[in-house]
Amino acid sequence: MATETEFSFATLPPPARRHIRVFQIHQFLDRFAMGLTVAVVALALTDRGMDLFQISLLFGVYSLTTMAMELPFGGLADTIGRKPVFLAAVLASVTSLALFLSTSDFYVLALSFAFIGFGRALRSGTLDAWFVETFKTAAPNVDVQPALAKAQWANAMGLAMGAVLGGLLPDLFGATAARVGLSAFDVSYLISLAVMLGVFVYTLTFIVEAPRPLNPKALKQGFTTVPLVIKDAGLLALKHPALSLLLAALAFFLMATNPVEVLWPTHAKPMLQETYANSIIGIVTATYFFSIAFGASLSPHINRIFKRQHAKTLAAAFTCLAGLQIALALQGGIIGFVAVFILYSVILGVSETPASSILHSCVQDTQRSTMLSLKSLMQQLGGALGLILAGAVAEAYATPVAWIGGAVFLLIATALVAVLGKRLSASQND
Repeated sequence: MATETEFSFATLPPPARRHIRVFQIHQFLDRFAMGLTVAVVALALTDRGMDLFQISLLFGVYSLTTMAMELPFGGLADTIGRKPVFLAAVLASVTSLALFLSTSDFYVLALSFAFIGFGRALRSGTLDAWFVETFKTAAPNVDVQPALAKAQWANAMGLAMGAVLGGLLPDLFGATAARVGLSAFDVSYLISLAVMLGVFVYTLTFIVEAPRPLNPKALKQGFTTVPLVIKDAGLLALKHPALSLLLAALAFFLMATNPVEVLWPTHAKPMLQETYANSIIGIVTATYFFSIAFGASLSPHINRIFKRQHAKTLAAAFTCLAGLQIALALQGGIIGFVAVFILYSVILGVSETPASSILHSCVQDTQRSTMLSLKSLMQQLGGALGLILAGAVAEAYATPVAWIGGAVFLLIATALVAVLGKRLSASQND
Protein backbone atom coordinates (compact mmCIF):
# COMPACT_ATOMS: atom_id res chain seq x y z
CA MET A 1 0.00 0.00 0.00
CA ALA A 2 1.28 3.48 -0.91
CA THR A 3 2.38 5.66 1.98
CA GLU A 4 -0.08 8.47 2.72
CA THR A 5 1.23 12.03 2.54
CA GLU A 6 0.41 14.53 5.27
CA PHE A 7 -2.83 16.46 4.79
CA SER A 8 -2.67 20.14 3.79
CA PHE A 9 -5.97 21.78 2.79
CA ALA A 10 -4.25 24.61 0.90
CA THR A 11 -2.36 22.20 -1.37
CA LEU A 12 -5.28 19.88 -2.10
CA PRO A 13 -6.63 19.81 -5.66
CA PRO A 14 -9.69 22.11 -6.11
CA PRO A 15 -12.12 19.16 -6.49
CA ALA A 16 -10.95 17.75 -3.15
CA ARG A 17 -11.35 21.11 -1.39
CA ARG A 18 -14.83 21.56 -2.86
CA HIS A 19 -15.71 18.00 -1.84
CA ILE A 20 -14.79 18.73 1.79
CA ARG A 21 -16.81 21.98 1.82
CA VAL A 22 -19.89 20.35 0.29
CA PHE A 23 -19.80 17.57 2.87
CA GLN A 24 -19.17 19.97 5.76
CA ILE A 25 -22.25 22.01 4.83
CA HIS A 26 -24.28 18.84 4.42
CA GLN A 27 -23.21 17.47 7.80
CA PHE A 28 -23.87 20.82 9.47
CA LEU A 29 -27.43 21.07 8.11
CA ASP A 30 -28.30 17.46 8.87
CA ARG A 31 -27.02 17.65 12.45
CA PHE A 32 -28.47 21.15 12.94
CA ALA A 33 -31.91 19.69 12.26
CA MET A 34 -31.24 16.96 14.83
CA GLY A 35 -29.79 19.42 17.35
CA LEU A 36 -32.99 21.45 17.34
CA THR A 37 -34.76 18.58 19.10
CA VAL A 38 -31.97 16.86 21.05
CA ALA A 39 -31.90 19.53 23.78
CA VAL A 40 -35.67 19.41 24.39
CA VAL A 41 -36.72 15.84 23.61
CA ALA A 42 -37.01 14.73 27.25
CA LEU A 43 -38.82 17.95 28.16
CA ALA A 44 -41.16 17.58 25.18
CA LEU A 45 -42.00 14.01 26.20
CA THR A 46 -42.63 15.06 29.78
CA ASP A 47 -44.88 17.84 28.48
CA ARG A 48 -46.85 15.15 26.60
CA GLY A 49 -47.46 13.30 29.86
CA MET A 50 -44.76 10.64 29.62
CA ASP A 51 -43.13 9.47 32.84
CA LEU A 52 -39.46 8.52 33.12
CA PHE A 53 -40.14 4.82 32.59
CA GLN A 54 -42.10 5.54 29.40
CA ILE A 55 -39.33 7.86 28.19
CA SER A 56 -36.77 5.10 28.73
CA LEU A 57 -38.99 2.67 26.81
CA LEU A 58 -39.21 5.10 23.89
CA PHE A 59 -35.43 5.39 23.73
CA GLY A 60 -35.32 1.60 23.92
CA VAL A 61 -37.57 1.41 20.84
CA TYR A 62 -35.12 3.71 19.06
CA SER A 63 -32.09 1.59 20.02
CA LEU A 64 -33.72 -1.73 19.14
CA THR A 65 -34.89 -0.45 15.77
CA THR A 66 -31.45 0.92 14.98
CA MET A 67 -29.69 -2.31 15.96
CA ALA A 68 -32.14 -4.48 14.00
CA MET A 69 -31.71 -2.52 10.78
CA GLU A 70 -28.12 -1.28 11.01
CA LEU A 71 -26.32 -3.92 8.94
CA PRO A 72 -28.94 -4.66 6.27
CA PHE A 73 -29.14 -1.05 5.20
CA GLY A 74 -25.39 -0.56 5.27
CA GLY A 75 -25.11 -3.44 2.82
CA LEU A 76 -27.95 -1.98 0.75
CA ALA A 77 -26.04 1.30 0.45
CA ASP A 78 -23.05 -0.60 -0.94
CA THR A 79 -25.34 -2.25 -3.48
CA ILE A 80 -27.79 0.38 -4.79
CA GLY A 81 -25.92 3.56 -3.89
CA ARG A 82 -25.25 5.81 -0.89
CA LYS A 83 -27.28 8.83 -2.04
CA PRO A 84 -30.67 7.10 -2.49
CA VAL A 85 -30.34 5.32 0.85
CA PHE A 86 -29.51 8.61 2.60
CA LEU A 87 -32.50 10.29 0.95
CA ALA A 88 -34.67 7.51 2.35
CA ALA A 89 -33.13 8.24 5.79
CA VAL A 90 -34.18 11.88 5.52
CA LEU A 91 -37.73 10.83 4.64
CA ALA A 92 -37.74 8.56 7.72
CA SER A 93 -36.66 11.52 9.87
CA VAL A 94 -39.39 13.72 8.38
CA THR A 95 -41.96 11.00 9.11
CA SER A 96 -40.73 10.72 12.70
CA LEU A 97 -41.00 14.47 13.29
CA ALA A 98 -44.48 14.59 11.76
CA LEU A 99 -45.68 11.72 13.96
CA PHE A 100 -44.20 13.33 17.07
CA LEU A 101 -45.96 16.61 16.35
CA SER A 102 -49.29 14.88 15.75
CA THR A 103 -49.77 13.03 19.03
CA SER A 104 -49.43 12.59 22.78
CA ASP A 105 -50.23 8.88 22.59
CA PHE A 106 -47.46 6.58 23.82
CA TYR A 107 -47.84 4.06 21.02
CA VAL A 108 -47.76 6.64 18.25
CA LEU A 109 -44.73 8.21 19.92
CA ALA A 110 -43.14 4.75 19.96
CA LEU A 111 -43.71 4.58 16.20
CA SER A 112 -42.08 8.00 15.90
CA PHE A 113 -39.02 6.75 17.79
CA ALA A 114 -38.95 3.63 15.61
CA PHE A 115 -38.71 5.90 12.58
CA ILE A 116 -35.84 7.77 14.27
CA GLY A 117 -34.03 4.44 14.61
CA PHE A 118 -34.94 3.53 11.04
CA GLY A 119 -33.46 6.82 9.83
CA ARG A 120 -30.34 6.30 11.94
CA ALA A 121 -29.85 2.83 10.45
CA LEU A 122 -30.28 4.18 6.93
CA ARG A 123 -27.81 7.02 7.58
CA SER A 124 -25.11 4.79 8.98
CA GLY A 125 -22.39 3.94 6.51
CA THR A 126 -23.89 5.89 3.59
CA LEU A 127 -22.49 9.35 2.92
CA ASP A 128 -19.47 8.78 5.19
CA ALA A 129 -18.37 6.05 2.80
CA TRP A 130 -19.18 8.26 -0.19
CA PHE A 131 -17.07 11.06 1.33
CA VAL A 132 -14.00 8.87 1.94
CA GLU A 133 -14.11 7.19 -1.45
CA THR A 134 -14.61 10.42 -3.40
CA PHE A 135 -11.88 12.16 -1.39
CA LYS A 136 -9.43 9.35 -2.13
CA THR A 137 -10.21 9.68 -5.83
CA ALA A 138 -9.76 13.47 -5.79
CA ALA A 139 -6.63 13.37 -3.58
CA PRO A 140 -4.88 10.00 -3.92
CA ASN A 141 -2.53 8.91 -1.11
CA VAL A 142 -3.40 11.87 1.12
CA ASP A 143 -4.07 11.17 4.82
CA VAL A 144 -7.88 11.13 5.11
CA GLN A 145 -7.96 11.57 8.91
CA PRO A 146 -7.77 15.41 8.92
CA ALA A 147 -10.48 15.53 6.23
CA LEU A 148 -12.67 13.33 8.46
CA ALA A 149 -11.89 15.69 11.36
CA LYS A 150 -13.16 18.66 9.33
CA ALA A 151 -16.40 16.79 8.62
CA GLN A 152 -16.73 15.82 12.28
CA TRP A 153 -16.19 19.46 13.29
CA ALA A 154 -19.06 20.56 11.04
CA ASN A 155 -21.16 17.70 12.39
CA ALA A 156 -20.65 18.73 16.02
CA MET A 157 -21.10 22.44 15.25
CA GLY A 158 -24.45 21.71 13.64
CA LEU A 159 -25.58 19.81 16.73
CA ALA A 160 -24.32 22.57 19.02
CA MET A 161 -25.97 25.45 17.20
CA GLY A 162 -29.15 23.44 16.78
CA ALA A 163 -29.21 22.74 20.52
CA VAL A 164 -28.82 26.46 21.31
CA LEU A 165 -31.69 27.44 19.03
CA GLY A 166 -33.77 24.43 20.07
CA GLY A 167 -33.54 25.54 23.70
CA LEU A 168 -34.34 29.19 22.91
CA LEU A 169 -37.33 28.66 20.61
CA PRO A 170 -39.74 27.35 23.30
CA ASP A 171 -38.97 30.38 25.51
CA LEU A 172 -39.26 32.83 22.62
CA PHE A 173 -42.38 31.45 20.93
CA GLY A 174 -43.96 29.19 23.57
CA ALA A 175 -46.78 31.63 24.31
CA THR A 176 -47.56 31.99 20.61
CA ALA A 177 -47.58 28.21 20.20
CA ALA A 178 -49.98 27.84 23.13
CA ARG A 179 -52.44 30.26 21.51
CA VAL A 180 -52.71 27.97 18.49
CA GLY A 181 -52.97 24.81 20.55
CA LEU A 182 -49.35 23.63 20.31
CA SER A 183 -46.81 22.77 22.98
CA ALA A 184 -43.98 25.25 23.47
CA PHE A 185 -41.55 22.50 22.52
CA ASP A 186 -43.39 21.87 19.23
CA VAL A 187 -41.78 25.03 17.88
CA SER A 188 -38.36 23.38 17.91
CA TYR A 189 -39.79 20.30 16.22
CA LEU A 190 -41.48 22.36 13.49
CA ILE A 191 -38.25 24.19 12.66
CA SER A 192 -36.39 20.86 12.68
CA LEU A 193 -38.92 19.50 10.19
CA ALA A 194 -38.35 22.50 7.89
CA VAL A 195 -34.55 22.15 8.05
CA MET A 196 -34.78 18.40 7.39
CA LEU A 197 -36.73 19.11 4.21
CA GLY A 198 -33.91 21.50 3.28
CA VAL A 199 -31.40 18.68 3.82
CA PHE A 200 -33.38 16.56 1.37
CA VAL A 201 -33.16 19.28 -1.30
CA TYR A 202 -29.43 19.91 -0.62
CA THR A 203 -28.66 16.20 -0.92
CA LEU A 204 -30.51 15.96 -4.22
CA THR A 205 -28.69 19.01 -5.58
CA PHE A 206 -25.10 18.87 -4.30
CA ILE A 207 -24.29 15.25 -3.42
CA VAL A 208 -23.06 13.76 -6.69
CA GLU A 209 -22.81 10.01 -7.05
CA ALA A 210 -22.49 7.91 -10.17
CA PRO A 211 -26.02 6.60 -10.77
CA ARG A 212 -26.68 2.94 -10.18
CA PRO A 213 -29.69 1.01 -11.56
CA LEU A 214 -32.76 1.70 -9.45
CA ASN A 215 -35.26 -0.38 -11.40
CA PRO A 216 -37.30 -2.93 -9.40
CA LYS A 217 -35.03 -5.79 -10.46
CA ALA A 218 -31.92 -3.97 -9.21
CA LEU A 219 -33.65 -3.00 -5.98
CA LYS A 220 -34.73 -6.60 -5.39
CA GLN A 221 -31.18 -7.76 -6.08
CA GLY A 222 -29.91 -5.22 -3.56
CA PHE A 223 -32.08 -6.75 -0.83
CA THR A 224 -31.33 -10.36 -1.78
CA THR A 225 -27.58 -9.79 -1.67
CA VAL A 226 -27.72 -8.16 1.77
CA PRO A 227 -27.32 -11.45 3.72
CA LEU A 228 -24.21 -12.31 1.71
CA VAL A 229 -22.77 -8.82 2.26
CA ILE A 230 -23.46 -9.09 6.00
CA LYS A 231 -21.87 -12.54 6.13
CA ASP A 232 -18.77 -11.30 4.31
CA ALA A 233 -18.49 -8.25 6.60
CA GLY A 234 -18.87 -10.41 9.70
CA LEU A 235 -16.23 -12.82 8.47
CA LEU A 236 -13.96 -9.90 7.62
CA ALA A 237 -14.31 -8.55 11.15
CA LEU A 238 -13.66 -11.97 12.67
CA LYS A 239 -10.68 -12.74 10.43
CA HIS A 240 -9.12 -9.28 10.71
CA PRO A 241 -7.71 -8.98 14.26
CA ALA A 242 -7.49 -5.19 14.04
CA LEU A 243 -11.16 -4.81 13.12
CA SER A 244 -12.28 -7.24 15.83
CA LEU A 245 -10.28 -5.40 18.49
CA LEU A 246 -11.47 -1.99 17.30
CA LEU A 247 -15.14 -2.95 17.30
CA ALA A 248 -14.88 -4.53 20.76
CA ALA A 249 -13.10 -1.43 22.10
CA LEU A 250 -15.76 0.87 20.68
CA ALA A 251 -18.51 -1.22 22.27
CA PHE A 252 -16.88 -0.89 25.71
CA PHE A 253 -16.25 2.81 25.04
CA LEU A 254 -19.98 3.41 24.49
CA MET A 255 -20.89 1.27 27.50
CA ALA A 256 -19.01 3.82 29.61
CA THR A 257 -19.81 7.11 27.89
CA ASN A 258 -23.42 6.72 26.73
CA PRO A 259 -24.83 6.76 30.29
CA VAL A 260 -22.99 10.03 30.90
CA GLU A 261 -24.45 11.59 27.76
CA VAL A 262 -28.00 10.47 28.62
CA LEU A 263 -28.09 10.92 32.40
CA TRP A 264 -26.06 14.08 32.99
CA PRO A 265 -29.04 16.52 32.79
CA THR A 266 -30.89 14.67 35.57
CA HIS A 267 -27.72 14.76 37.69
CA ALA A 268 -26.89 18.42 37.02
CA LYS A 269 -30.37 19.95 37.25
CA PRO A 270 -30.64 19.69 41.07
CA MET A 271 -27.45 21.79 41.27
CA LEU A 272 -29.26 24.70 39.56
CA GLN A 273 -31.91 27.19 40.55
CA GLU A 274 -35.26 25.91 39.30
CA THR A 275 -36.13 29.15 37.48
CA TYR A 276 -33.22 28.94 35.05
CA ALA A 277 -32.39 25.24 35.22
CA ASN A 278 -33.82 24.22 31.83
CA SER A 279 -32.23 27.13 30.00
CA ILE A 280 -28.83 26.38 31.51
CA ILE A 281 -29.20 22.68 30.66
CA GLY A 282 -29.81 23.74 27.06
CA ILE A 283 -26.72 25.94 27.04
CA VAL A 284 -24.58 23.18 28.55
CA THR A 285 -25.96 20.76 25.94
CA ALA A 286 -24.78 23.14 23.22
CA THR A 287 -21.43 23.53 24.98
CA TYR A 288 -21.12 19.74 24.96
CA PHE A 289 -21.39 19.68 21.17
CA PHE A 290 -19.14 22.73 20.73
CA SER A 291 -16.54 20.98 22.89
CA ILE A 292 -16.76 17.83 20.77
CA ALA A 293 -16.28 20.00 17.67
CA PHE A 294 -13.24 21.63 19.26
CA GLY A 295 -11.84 18.23 20.19
CA ALA A 296 -12.36 17.03 16.61
CA SER A 297 -10.41 20.04 15.32
CA LEU A 298 -7.58 19.26 17.79
CA SER A 299 -7.48 15.60 16.82
CA PRO A 300 -5.05 15.89 13.86
CA HIS A 301 -2.62 17.96 15.96
CA ILE A 302 -2.75 15.49 18.85
CA ASN A 303 -2.36 12.65 16.37
CA ARG A 304 0.89 14.21 15.14
CA ILE A 305 2.20 14.20 18.72
CA PHE A 306 1.78 10.42 18.60
CA LYS A 307 3.51 10.34 15.17
CA ARG A 308 0.21 9.69 13.38
CA GLN A 309 -0.20 6.34 15.11
CA HIS A 310 -3.99 6.34 15.46
CA ALA A 311 -4.13 3.51 18.00
CA LYS A 312 -1.85 5.35 20.41
CA THR A 313 -3.94 8.51 20.06
CA LEU A 314 -7.11 6.52 20.74
CA ALA A 315 -5.64 4.73 23.77
CA ALA A 316 -4.51 8.04 25.26
CA ALA A 317 -7.97 9.53 24.72
CA PHE A 318 -9.71 6.56 26.38
CA THR A 319 -7.36 6.74 29.37
CA CYS A 320 -8.08 10.45 29.84
CA LEU A 321 -11.82 9.82 29.55
CA ALA A 322 -11.68 7.18 32.31
CA GLY A 323 -10.06 9.63 34.71
CA LEU A 324 -12.39 12.47 33.73
CA GLN A 325 -15.48 10.30 34.12
CA ILE A 326 -14.51 9.54 37.70
CA ALA A 327 -13.77 13.22 38.32
CA LEU A 328 -17.16 14.17 36.83
CA ALA A 329 -18.95 11.78 39.17
CA LEU A 330 -17.25 13.37 42.19
CA GLN A 331 -18.38 16.93 41.42
CA GLY A 332 -20.97 18.40 43.80
CA GLY A 333 -21.26 21.94 42.42
CA ILE A 334 -22.36 23.15 39.01
CA ILE A 335 -19.19 25.13 38.23
CA GLY A 336 -16.88 22.19 38.84
CA PHE A 337 -19.27 19.84 37.07
CA VAL A 338 -19.47 21.99 33.92
CA ALA A 339 -15.69 22.51 33.85
CA VAL A 340 -14.97 18.77 33.98
CA PHE A 341 -17.84 18.01 31.58
CA ILE A 342 -16.43 20.41 28.98
CA LEU A 343 -12.98 18.79 29.16
CA TYR A 344 -14.62 15.36 28.99
CA SER A 345 -16.49 16.43 25.84
CA VAL A 346 -13.30 17.75 24.20
CA ILE A 347 -11.61 14.37 24.65
CA LEU A 348 -14.69 12.65 23.21
CA GLY A 349 -14.18 14.77 20.09
CA VAL A 350 -10.49 13.88 19.96
CA SER A 351 -11.35 10.16 20.01
CA GLU A 352 -13.71 10.20 17.02
CA THR A 353 -11.43 10.38 13.99
CA PRO A 354 -8.58 8.04 15.07
CA ALA A 355 -11.10 5.22 15.40
CA SER A 356 -12.62 6.04 12.00
CA SER A 357 -9.18 6.24 10.39
CA ILE A 358 -8.23 2.77 11.68
CA LEU A 359 -11.44 1.28 10.35
CA HIS A 360 -11.12 2.89 6.90
CA SER A 361 -7.53 1.68 6.59
CA CYS A 362 -8.63 -1.92 7.18
CA VAL A 363 -11.47 -2.29 4.66
CA GLN A 364 -12.00 -2.16 0.90
CA ASP A 365 -14.48 0.15 -0.82
CA THR A 366 -16.88 -2.72 -1.61
CA GLN A 367 -17.52 -3.33 2.10
CA ARG A 368 -16.89 0.12 3.54
CA SER A 369 -20.54 1.01 4.12
CA THR A 370 -21.29 -2.37 5.67
CA MET A 371 -18.32 -2.12 8.03
CA LEU A 372 -19.38 1.39 9.05
CA SER A 373 -22.81 -0.04 9.82
CA LEU A 374 -21.21 -2.89 11.79
CA LYS A 375 -19.25 -0.30 13.76
CA SER A 376 -22.42 1.65 14.46
CA LEU A 377 -24.22 -1.56 15.44
CA MET A 378 -21.53 -2.42 17.97
CA GLN A 379 -21.65 1.10 19.36
CA GLN A 380 -25.45 0.98 19.66
CA LEU A 381 -25.24 -2.39 21.40
CA GLY A 382 -22.57 -1.18 23.81
CA GLY A 383 -24.42 2.05 24.48
CA ALA A 384 -27.72 0.26 25.15
CA LEU A 385 -26.13 -2.30 27.49
CA GLY A 386 -24.23 0.43 29.31
CA LEU A 387 -27.37 2.50 29.78
CA ILE A 388 -29.33 -0.46 31.16
CA LEU A 389 -26.55 -1.31 33.62
CA ALA A 390 -26.01 2.32 34.60
CA GLY A 391 -29.75 2.86 35.04
CA ALA A 392 -29.99 -0.11 37.38
CA VAL A 393 -26.97 1.02 39.42
CA ALA A 394 -28.15 4.63 39.52
CA GLU A 395 -31.60 3.52 40.70
CA ALA A 396 -30.13 1.32 43.45
CA TYR A 397 -27.34 3.66 44.53
CA ALA A 398 -26.72 6.94 42.65
CA THR A 399 -25.77 8.25 39.21
CA PRO A 400 -22.14 9.03 40.25
CA VAL A 401 -21.68 5.41 41.36
CA ALA A 402 -22.86 4.25 37.92
CA TRP A 403 -20.42 6.60 36.17
CA ILE A 404 -17.48 5.48 38.31
CA GLY A 405 -18.31 1.87 37.57
CA GLY A 406 -18.53 2.72 33.87
CA ALA A 407 -14.96 4.00 33.88
CA VAL A 408 -13.88 0.35 34.16
CA PHE A 409 -15.26 -0.21 30.66
CA LEU A 410 -13.06 2.62 29.38
CA LEU A 411 -10.02 0.95 30.88
CA ILE A 412 -10.97 -2.31 29.13
CA ALA A 413 -11.32 -0.35 25.87
CA THR A 414 -7.87 1.16 26.45
CA ALA A 415 -6.32 -2.28 26.90
CA LEU A 416 -7.96 -3.53 23.69
CA VAL A 417 -6.69 -0.53 21.73
CA ALA A 418 -3.18 -1.05 23.11
CA VAL A 419 -3.22 -4.62 21.72
CA LEU A 420 -4.66 -3.24 18.48
CA GLY A 421 -1.76 -0.80 18.20
CA LYS A 422 0.78 -3.61 18.55
CA ARG A 423 -0.97 -5.63 15.82
CA LEU A 424 -1.07 -2.65 13.46
CA SER A 425 2.61 -1.95 14.04
CA ALA A 426 3.50 -5.58 13.42
CA SER A 427 1.49 -5.68 10.17
CA GLN A 428 3.19 -2.49 8.93
CA ASN A 429 6.62 -3.95 9.65
CA ASP A 430 5.88 -7.19 7.79
